[in-house]
Amino acid sequence: MKIRRIWEIVLGFLRVKNEQAAVLTQYHVKTSYQDQFLAILSQYTLSAIEATGNVMAEAYYERGDGCVMWVIERWSCRTSYRENKRSAAAKAVDALSKVGIAGPVKTFFLQELEIFSKDINRDALTILLFVDVIPGTEKLFKSINHDLMPVLRQTPGVLWFQLSQLISHKTRFVVYKKLRNWDTFQYHLKEPALTPLMKFLQTSVAIPPFENGYHHLIQFGQP
Repeated sequence: MKIRRIWEIVLGFLRVKNEQAAVLTQYHVKTSYQDQFLAILSQYTLSAIEATGNVMAEAYYERGDGCVMWVIERWSCRTSYRENKRSAAAKAVDALSKVGIAGPVKTFFLQELEIFSKDINRDALTILLFVDVIPGTEKLFKSINHDLMPVLRQTPGVLWFQLSQLISHKTRFVVYKKLRNWDTFQYHLKEPALTPLMKFLQTSVAIPPFENGYHHLIQFGQP
């Protein structure tokens, strides 16, 4: 029985280790290397979406600061992600990063908690919101977002919503949204159903105001 139990634990661990991988990578690029990174990250995402096990690969730069770039990826399993990191396109990104980065590359491995999507056009407004909650409020934050999902699915202008938790930091979350346009975003924030969430964000983040966690993104690379 003890041996069987050990194997159950091992197999459970392996299943978790190989579950779907959601990865967010941030690059602070030197100005003189900006064009090169636009090209190399474009090539990387085009290569990644053709790779076995890829679900999504998109590249962005920040509105107002084109030297801050992001790659958002989803893979069917972590093995596929790791194998792709050995691809020529991934190695090209690593090589350029050795000379063209102003600070360390930041890679966030995410556990997806809530997600839905609708038809998305390339001009959609894309927003990341990093939320670091006060320790002990994680379950409440997740519960509030879970209760919001039926409303968000019915909101015409909300095209994509994804709530994830950083695997390495249980108090840190990422909200990834795509909306039809800026007006839709402003209207979305005033949705009465969002009142519990807005109250939470105003009172239960580790370092207020929560608005400092917003990143407005512009997609590049894919046609």
